[in-house]
Amino acid sequence: MPKAAAHPMPTRILCLGATSAIAEATLRIFAERGASLFLVARSAEKLEAVAADLRTRGAAAVATHVMDLDDTAAHPAMLTSASLNLGTIEMALLAHGTLGDQPEAEVSYPAAEAILGTNFLAPVSLITWLANYFEQSKQGTLAVISSVAGDRGRKSNYVYGSAKGALSLFLDGVRNRIDRAGVQVLTIKPGFVATPMTAHLPRSPLFASPDTIARGIVQAVEKRKDVVYLPAFWALIMFIIRSIPGRIFKKLNL
Repeated sequence: MPKAAAHPMPTRILCLGATSAIAEATLRIFAERGASLFLVARSAEKLEAVAADLRTRGAAAVATHVMDLDDTAAHPAMLTSASLNLGTIEMALLAHGTLGDQPEAEVSYPAAEAILGTNFLAPVSLITWLANYFEQSKQGTLAVISSVAGDRGRKSNYVYGSAKGALSLFLDGVRNRIDRAGVQVLTIKPGFVATPMTAHLPRSPLFASPDTIARGIVQAVEKRKDVVYLPAFWALIMFIIRSIPGRIFKKLNL
């Protein structure tokens, strides 16, 4: 008789930023496995289109909640609604974020603040509520999309990168606190992904599809990983980049 898995895959999933390309591709995999989903995003039209697609793919149930996730004051009510709808939140996928305008952020504090707010402060608000929820229920997977950009500051995107770096560090601490309660805290670090958010960037062989990233996320959840680089070769690339001495690194155009 096959041995039962110590941690069965989640079937009741909350997704924050559900209309992002990576989130949508990941949700399709869980929908095909019959999961119940609670989706949150800002655009009602896009959200309903994603929900309709997931229903046709086999999701047991799909509920939606329209809101701007930068509105941190509204987080507790939305998260409470999600927990009541799902019964138990078994997994939360945080895919909320924006690349922002680096040149504008270099000369405008409000522009830099907006990037930091969306990519760091709003996730901190969500993670704080969810970490306590999962810790109290002694179960759950908290999967958060960070970025390889957070591994080392580069002139091309250091505002976005600093927000993601701070987010990864925050997740390290949360994991150290609630892992002993049986909660998986997964930091997801994609490299370049071919999504609408990166449509303005020139394509290269380093770009991956959202479907590739989604499969990697699901495998990382299955294996109860702490941190995952997607695709995996980015772990080597970022090791090399982190290893470049500062006196050399500051002269590079990265």
